[in-house]
Amino acid sequence: MRTLAIRGATVIDAQGSRRADVVVSDDGTIVAVGSGLTADSSLDAGECVISPGLVDLHVHLRQPGNEEAETIDTGARAAALGGFTAVVAMPNTEPAMDCVSVVREVQALAQAAVCDVVPSAAISVGRRGELLSPMAELVRAGVRVFTDDGRGIQDDRLMRTALEYATSLQHLCSQTIVLAQHCEVESLSSGGYMHEGDWSSWLGIPGQPAEAEELMVMRDIALCRLTGAPVHFQHMSTAGSISMIRAAKASGLPVTAEAATHHFSLTDACCASYDPVFKVHPPLRTESDVAAVKEGLSDGTIDAIATDHAPHTPKSKQQTFADAPPGMLGLETAFAVANTHLDMPLESLLAAMSWKPAAIAGLTADHGGLIKEGCPANLAVIDPNLAWTVSATDMVSRSSNTPYGGMALRGRVRHTVYKGEAVVVDGEAQR
Repeated sequence: MRTLAIRGATVIDAQGSRRADVVVSDDGTIVAVGSGLTADSSLDAGECVISPGLVDLHVHLRQPGNEEAETIDTGARAAALGGFTAVVAMPNTEPAMDCVSVVREVQALAQAAVCDVVPSAAISVGRRGELLSPMAELVRAGVRVFTDDGRGIQDDRLMRTALEYATSLQHLCSQTIVLAQHCEVESLSSGGYMHEGDWSSWLGIPGQPAEAEELMVMRDIALCRLTGAPVHFQHMSTAGSISMIRAAKASGLPVTAEAATHHFSLTDACCASYDPVFKVHPPLRTESDVAAVKEGLSDGTIDAIATDHAPHTPKSKQQTFADAPPGMLGLETAFAVANTHLDMPLESLLAAMSWKPAAIAGLTADHGGLIKEGCPANLAVIDPNLAWTVSATDMVSRSSNTPYGGMALRGRVRHTVYKGEAVVVDGEAQR
């Protein structure tokens, strides 16, 4: 057994912060936390913080089916460079992750990845919103998160049935099964390519009203109250949605929510360039919506920061704004964007990017835990003050559709340790 010491940092986890060295072993565990520790090798972490590895509830890794945009291998490497030691992969692959065979394929491909890739599964067969997927079989295969992400469940009865069924399946794994919802009423959003408002009118681009998101949030809060089943709201983007979630939590309902980094750092004004890199669903919203997302993160209404990492080939993103697919990269820039744009204590920021999302996804046995002897050695070492400028051409993702190209950000991941192995050292992937 070989050991690695991470020296000179401030350790931050759910119990608070303290100065300490951390020693990990190549069997994947933390063997010591203290001062003046020795090991077979060491990493300098001066001016840095050591956090439990970051956890992303919402990534698109495109494999199987769209490997020209991303693969599990390249997406996991991008995640590791962003400090993530676990990511939840969305099921809108080709074919969709709506059956055990496709989930098993993803799990097999992830064996060699440099972070844990946790497959979610579709709520409905083919993500068509008509028939439930074989949820019991998928739970037995290890799935804990179900979503038709990219589409919201339009049928009220089907969503109610899915919530009730998920509750009944919890005995299979002695763990909560979470249904995560992409909130979009398609009869209102269809034909819209950005947020409906002043900028869409000015630019002549058809818009999606905030109500397309908010009506589904309202419905699913009602269904959560009816069934008692947990609901997780994905990439919340409007002030109205956040207000409803805040009220639902105050009434004791088991709801959680995430916000994507672009929904608190960019606005619909970015679309003035007509550059499809800024096309995303739900769309970039107004300054007041961005302020509401920030407030929701600060007061805990929004539990987690996610990326909605959505790689697309250059060819597909070079189409017109109307024809280009929605989505943007997020994994490699997530911490820096959050650290730059959010006025939150570092401890709260890391909670929203590590132990809170780990709890939602049921990953706390391996991720987001305390940094102490005997715990899993999945760690991120972050310099919160390092200034850098984003370059789309330097991304390790197979795609380059970042909206942050040329932007100056503050804070960057220096090292990432996954299962005791330093998979990122001084900002460079090691494999």
